[in-house]
Amino acid sequence: PLSPAANLRPGAEQKVVFITARVHPGETPSSFVCQGIIDFLVSQHPIAKVLRDHLVFKIAPMLNPDGVYLGNYRCSLMGFDLNRHWANPSPWAHPTLHGVKELIIEMYNNPKINLEFYIDIHAHSTMMNGFMYGNIFEDEERFQRQAVFPKLLCQNAEDFSYSSTSFNRDAVKAGTGRRFLGGLLNDTSYCYTLEVSFYSYILAGPGSAVPYTEEAYMKLGRNVARTFLDYYRLNSLVERPLAPTPKTR
Repeated sequence: PLSPAANLRPGAEQKVVFITARVHPGETPSSFVCQGIIDFLVSQHPIAKVLRDHLVFKIAPMLNPDGVYLGNYRCSLMGFDLNRHWANPSPWAHPTLHGVKELIIEMYNNPKINLEFYIDIHAHSTMMNGFMYGNIFEDEERFQRQAVFPKLLCQNAEDFSYSSTSFNRDAVKAGTGRRFLGGLLNDTSYCYTLEVSFYSYILAGPGSAVPYTEEAYMKLGRNVARTFLDYYRLNSLVERPLAPTPKTR
């Protein structure tokens, strides 16, 4: 059974990490990455137990279920690219976005909830490795703080590239989850698009491309989850296996 988390007690302040995936139905690797995150967080791994005790994870693993069912590449049943409609989603035409946005705004307005991360998982057809897109802020300190999580992830995941990570305010991306929520939430919230290559990653050293597998995508998801331990500096709380008792002569 999962351990009861202190942060779920009535009245407790909650730090929330909100993760979404598969807003573009053809980007199947995003589902495997998301599966890796979920499988790790519900496991009995000592790090997962600490994360459950200190953070609340809200995960919407498939924002475009009708598009996935139909085998569409980018659009929903109604023909919308949902990742351009965050600013004003319709409950009729974009019901999943509407529901998720309502939930995020409800949490944002709750003084007992700190919505600290929003990560939207995608797949990329031309780039290699995993990498992130972040937002640009006038506040230099906020901009630097936003770089911390991808830098930590780069240390934990051999297939994640900080050098490919970029921060932008491209007008074409204005209706995306990352851009819209980055403008809505306050300066202690960090919004990212996590991208992963459809095909391969390059390891440091040999420099040869390694094809992605389902397991490798899920491993990236596990590493994303583990990185929150480093970000929140919870390492000292992880239960270590007891060292074997030295034999006396």
